[in-house]
Amino acid sequence: MSEGQAAATEDGAQAATLLRLLGPRAIVLVGLMGAGKTSVGKRIAVKLGLAFADADAEIERAAQQTIPEIFATHGEAYFRDGERRVIRRLLDGHPKVIATGGGAFMSEETRIAIAEGGVSVWLRAELPVLMARVRRRSNRPLLQTDDPEATMKRLMDERYPVYAQADVTIESREIAHDLVADQVIAGIIAFLEAEAAGTGS
Repeated sequence: MSEGQAAATEDGAQAATLLRLLGPRAIVLVGLMGAGKTSVGKRIAVKLGLAFADADAEIERAAQQTIPEIFATHGEAYFRDGERRVIRRLLDGHPKVIATGGGAFMSEETRIAIAEGGVSVWLRAELPVLMARVRRRSNRPLLQTDDPEATMKRLMDERYPVYAQADVTIESREIAHDLVADQVIAGIIAFLEAEAAGTGS
């Protein structure tokens, strides 16, 4: 067996273990904008053979507006209400990978829904990593300020203690997203095995 075949066999066994332990739950990625939730989430979905859903894209589809347009037209409270509804709809009892928007996990209602129907994974990133990534795109309504870096730092201070309630925490660094996806899968398996051992199942 070649090295590549051995790695593929190991990956397949790992995926089978995760899916068996996961059952009907979703894998839900949380974290700040720029943490890599969509990029990493898509790779996790491919590795596990699961569907992938981007909550922000689902919100835009439902509203037939972009997120900046929703913020500009209706305000953040309206957007958050739609976000809660979309995430609850995505947690439908079928295993999948869901990338959430940066503010989604701040809602207690959404955190409860995710705890009931999913396993939450916080992709944690340091400020320089986040800023390097978000500067590549202009569709971040919360960063349309005179000092985006100060705004991001404030969001980190507000949100990181809440993100820390996630089931699994993985550091999102400037490495290949495939490697981060592998780390997430390993982290979820460790969490699910500990959970299974704790419940005696």
